Amino acid sequence: MSQMQLANKTALITGAGSGIGRGITQALAKRGCNVIITDINEAGLLETESIIAPHQVEVTRHILDVSDRETIQQIADTVASKHGQIDLLINNAGVALGGTFEQVTEADFNWLFTINFHGVVWMTRTFFPLLKQSPDARIVNISSLFGIIAPPGQVAYCSAKFAVRGFSEALRHELVGSTIGVTVVHPGGINTNIVDNSRTADAGYTEEEIQQQKETYKKSLVMPPEQAGEIIVNGIINRKDRVLVGNDAKLVAFITRLFPTRYWNIIKRFVPD
Repeated sequence: MSQMQLANKTALITGAGSGIGRGITQALAKRGCNVIITDINEAGLLETESIIAPHQVEVTRHILDVSDRETIQQIADTVASKHGQIDLLINNAGVALGGTFEQVTEADFNWLFTINFHGVVWMTRTFFPLLKQSPDARIVNISSLFGIIAPPGQVAYCSAKFAVRGFSEALRHELVGSTIGVTVVHPGGINTNIVDNSRTADAGYTEEEIQQQKETYKKSLVMPPEQAGEIIVNGIINRKDRVLVGNDAKLVAFITRLFPTRYWNIIKRFVPD
């Protein structure tokens, strides 16, 4: 199958104000793809727009909380009026929440799941008619390393990211023979601000202890988001069903194939306390 051509196409990216979303936006703009960038953080969007300005592609920005269905529809109506179609929908926006099932409140669990999973589904459903107008479209859903493995203390995050993986794979099978492809992405340790912005369940830790835990976890986030963006966009160009970002994601995927139920006994040896 021929590669997907990105020049003069239009891509909508959620969470484009920082991290992986910004990295993807940069990689798309470098290839001449027009971008509709969305994020809850306007300052981040403005910075992303400034970074990609030298590529001279068309940039449209919208403030968007992907848990807000009304705003999603409003943006879709605006995009439909201006563009008529989109060629790429990249569902990247997400949040993190640490804690065991007993520690995480129902409210926090639902907060994360609404953003990380329902937001993906709502964006896909709302923009699907615009994707169908393109002769060559693709939906790209960002799952996680934790959509492949499920370590303790990440019950909410893993639940949502496994759901994104399942949704993406089922949707891909349903769209076989159509003009829309589906890619699911599993990033490993990418150097973003997701840990700094994460919530932590109330488990009796002091603020200092929580910060120490975050600093320890951040040591595993080593890949620059610009590099991750390049890997993901190359996967899009080559119409990959699944993109593993980083050697850690590739290694974990290999281990889970060998030990589908006992992988954590192996992987936990390499996880810092």
